[in-house]
Amino acid sequence: MKKDFDIIVVGAGHAGVESAWISAQMKKKVLLITQTVDQIAQMSCNPAIGGLAKSHLVKEIDILGGLMGVAADKTGIQFKTLNLSKGPAVWALRVQSDKKRYSAFVRSKLEKHKNIDILQDEVVDLVIKDNECHGVKTEINGIVHCKKVIICSGTFLKAVIHIGKKQIPSGRLGEKSSDALSKHMQKYGFEVGRLKTGTPPRIAGYSINFKGMDIHGSDDHIIPFSFRHKKTFLKQIPCFLTNTTQETHSIIEKNLDKTALFSGQIKGTGPRYCPSIEDKVFRFKEKISHRLFLEPEGLDTNEYYINGFSSSLPVNIQKKALHTVPGMENAHFVRPAYAIEYDYFPAYQIKLDLETRSIKNLYFAGQINGTSGYEEAAAQGLMAAINAVLKIDGKESFILQRNEAYIGVLIDDLITKDIREPYRMFTSLAEYRLELRHDNADSRLLRFAKKYKLLKKSEIKYLEGRLDNISELLEFCSKKKIHMNNINEILESIGEKVSNEGLKIEKFLKRPKISIDMIIDNAEINFPVKYSYYELKQAETLIKYEGYIVRQKEMIAKFQKNENIKLSQDLDYSEFKGLKNEAVEKLNRIKPVSVGQASRIAGISPADISVVLVNLKSKKML
Repeated sequence: MKKDFDIIVVGAGHAGVESAWISAQMKKKVLLITQTVDQIAQMSCNPAIGGLAKSHLVKEIDILGGLMGVAADKTGIQFKTLNLSKGPAVWALRVQSDKKRYSAFVRSKLEKHKNIDILQDEVVDLVIKDNECHGVKTEINGIVHCKKVIICSGTFLKAVIHIGKKQIPSGRLGEKSSDALSKHMQKYGFEVGRLKTGTPPRIAGYSINFKGMDIHGSDDHIIPFSFRHKKTFLKQIPCFLTNTTQETHSIIEKNLDKTALFSGQIKGTGPRYCPSIEDKVFRFKEKISHRLFLEPEGLDTNEYYINGFSSSLPVNIQKKALHTVPGMENAHFVRPAYAIEYDYFPAYQIKLDLETRSIKNLYFAGQINGTSGYEEAAAQGLMAAINAVLKIDGKESFILQRNEAYIGVLIDDLITKDIREPYRMFTSLAEYRLELRHDNADSRLLRFAKKYKLLKKSEIKYLEGRLDNISELLEFCSKKKIHMNNINEILESIGEKVSNEGLKIEKFLKRPKISIDMIIDNAEINFPVKYSYYELKQAETLIKYEGYIVRQKEMIAKFQKNENIKLSQDLDYSEFKGLKNEAVEKLNRIKPVSVGQASRIAGISPADISVVLVNLKSKKML
């Protein structure tokens, strides 16, 4: 191809589409290369966006100008907020999506963008000169030049599907593996590893007996992912819950030797927190059943995704086992479950801006870095592209800190902890999760959206107005007093002891059983109507958890001290006196950018950090 591009994105999964979209939004000319145009933004596994901790990533992507939250809202067929019985730090949104509509919506957005060209081809090699990447070599169109390349290859690098003893070279069932690129990457000096993931069978809905199953529909009060939306756009339909039986487990146990996982056929490391059904039966022998969620794949198909029944068993054993599950006795398999094994490149080989250490202008995002999940991939794709654009424009990289965003936790963990299994985001991985709630992504990240011009001016104005309203609400609640009679009316309705005085809204809300909804519903209180429900709930959270939030801010201030002590990328830690060999090897491999990051490297002790600080002082670097 004679046409040159600013950025070439390799792969059009969830990482690739975010990379292409935000690059184009930042006024760069983008070429998005995919093996199959019809599979752009394909939901290869579960047809859902969000969930525990993952929804935090989607909310952050949305404020930073990404597509995922918008697409989830536009194509959502079930909306739920999880963990409401717990504190706001672990609340999470989950949207069941119409699989085909999701892919079609994203493809349409990309195709309509004037700065994006889409090409169906396979990238087989890179154009490398003097350790700099200047483009890609494709199977059909040959060499295409550009300024930056972002590889978002998903599970396609040297990929093999396993169904029992059967092995199929494929990145997704029915789509070919990409072997040449992985082979050339190793020649360029990248360390390669193998990971494994899997997917459950898809069952024809007409063959399922839903009677007696638990029904899970959308919430009464629906919360969209994107700040742009206030409603759903499609018909809402339920999911169903059933359970495996002891007979199911018995069939699986008798056939463990026939699985790719237990026969030794699979060498890659699988996801610890999303095990296959045979792995669950083997590891948790004391459990008499495991939950299975039957999730619809869309409004125009009768396929159901059997969440919880991922497997690499032979198809005949999959069928025999699933037919022992209540409601699934006559289940017709449209697509079998399978495991997939693929190449990835351990993430110590990239920097915090996702550019590779050894080759300039080359970025990795998504499962190539060892992550698992649409949301983790999308977050990396977004950040890789923003940084690629900034580098083209001669500007400093955009690095989110652990106290600023789950995206910061994700990328820091990948590189610093040198994880060798599929990485999945959890709220427990974020030390400052009360500050990193899914519902306050705007207050945390809007300043970056403004700085890098990631949102429209009208969107920034709207978000600024929303934050101003929350500040006004806090002021209102600190001054507005509720009459004793109204307080007692609310207290009596929940069986609480009555009060002998009126109270300010702020003080009343600090009571554990009192919610802002109770105050809104009391017609005598005259709450200002100008504020949205979102703004009211934000004010409630900030009031109710004020003490905890103050303490967390103090912890963040301490955390920042070590983050602010920067480390040069040119340091050779073998020259540091007193450092043990293991510490030298890890520090030289990961090249931390700060003392804070160095302290989080697996195997680096507080004593090692003390030695580093002493050496920095002796070298007059502090």
